[in-house]
Amino acid sequence: MSCYLVTGATGGLGRNAVRLLQERGVAVRACGRNLAAGRALTGEGAQFVALDLALCSGRELDALVAGVDAVWHCAALSSPWGAAADFAAANVTATQRLLDAAARAGVRTFVHISTPAIYFDFRDRFDVPESFRPAAFVNDYARTKALAELEVQRSVENHPAMRCAILRPRAIFGPHDQVLMPRLARVLDARGGRLPLPGGGSALIDVTYVDNVVHAMWLATANDALPSGSAFNVTNQEPARLKDILQSLFGDAMGKPFRIVALPYWLMAAIARAMQLAARLSGKEPALTAYSVGALGFAMTLDNSRAREELGYRPQVSLAEGIRRTALWMNQDG
Repeated sequence: MSCYLVTGATGGLGRNAVRLLQERGVAVRACGRNLAAGRALTGEGAQFVALDLALCSGRELDALVAGVDAVWHCAALSSPWGAAADFAAANVTATQRLLDAAARAGVRTFVHISTPAIYFDFRDRFDVPESFRPAAFVNDYARTKALAELEVQRSVENHPAMRCAILRPRAIFGPHDQVLMPRLARVLDARGGRLPLPGGGSALIDVTYVDNVVHAMWLATANDALPSGSAFNVTNQEPARLKDILQSLFGDAMGKPFRIVALPYWLMAAIARAMQLAARLSGKEPALTAYSVGALGFAMTLDNSRAREELGYRPQVSLAEGIRRTALWMNQDG
């Protein structure tokens, strides 16, 4: 039986990756830092290893990848706020060390989860290709994720026997999501069902239901003919206005009180900059950052042609069905 390592297995994408691999009869070694989620994974049949990839020893890394056929590297520090050194350790150094350990262990395939945040530059962007880069990265998260991709390319050159693939899924949502929809839900609850959005949420965006990301990961692993180091945008291939997505989830599917409060982008951006300045003095993460406001205020859709043509990727779960499943999870378990 094949054994896959899933890092970041206690996060939203990792939890779903473990589940879908087990449904395919693959043995899973799951690595993460959340012990409660780790116990749940153990109860579901995974081999859980509690480990911080940014801090662990070389011996622990070697043990982690021993006997593994493929690595699905979902772990990352993906906060809009934090210390530059922490982003570098979690996103760059940990990736480089894991790549080297996997190559030493004879791992066949390494799938690295990156992010379209490396494209963001406070402008509307449509059908962004994998080759695009802004003049400057928006924050330390985007910068270090781009550097992590360079580590993957370095591994392609230094360890040709291990095939690597890079996926850039846009705005992942679904069960066990800890980032996107739950944060907006907390704002809704705190504000009595009112959600302030720049421009009233009129931005056209791509999102990706989590099972579709895992499907793309499976395709990247199964296709032995895929050129090593290839990068792919991954979305639901159904661009929609942010306000329509949120209305469908919170208002229609979940039945929550829901009303968008339209605010000018410049006003929310100014508030975010003030919050960031105060955060630098207090050391506490701000409720808003310039990036988080920009991500809600500017359009971003991705070109999926490479994923379709080379990976054979087609979303398995529609946007409407993904919203229905997410609402069910958030109402029952979220």
